[in-house]
Amino acid sequence: MKKTVIVFGLISGVIITGMMMWSVYVCYHNENFKGNDTLGYTAMIVAFSFIFVGVRSYRNNYQNGVISFGKAFKAGLFITLIASTIYVLVWLVYYYGFIPDFMDKYTDYVLRTAKADGATAAELGKKAEEMANFKELYKNPAMVVLITYSEVFPLGLVIALISALLLKRRR
Repeated sequence: MKKTVIVFGLISGVIITGMMMWSVYVCYHNENFKGNDTLGYTAMIVAFSFIFVGVRSYRNNYQNGVISFGKAFKAGLFITLIASTIYVLVWLVYYYGFIPDFMDKYTDYVLRTAKADGATAAELGKKAEEMANFKELYKNPAMVVLITYSEVFPLGLVIALISALLLKRRR
């Protein structure tokens, strides 16, 4: 199982990280983050589709076409962990090394968008307070790690669960 989860975890991690870096680069330099969520989640689904491929490969190549739900889920979980960890580590390097003012630009974008959408002064004040709290969280590297994992890991976990359900096969 080790070889399969490492290979497919690395493939998934490289895809998701590459898309994240490209997306953040475009958004950061254009100071326009609109549409980034849709693109990001689409990239995650594409990258995490390798969970399904990896579990199927493990089942067919190492388990003689037979795999329990538990073993399939375990393989999918490890692929998810590897891909998510790559994503988090690259984000830490990218954020702290190349775009340390990302939160300032993102906060400016959120507030500009809220104002353009007709937010009242009270709503803008509340949004500014929320973003200030988020920026404060981002000053702590441990929180950056947790927030970044929370972006990708849950979706990978769901895809691992679905893959295990679809791929389990008894003798």
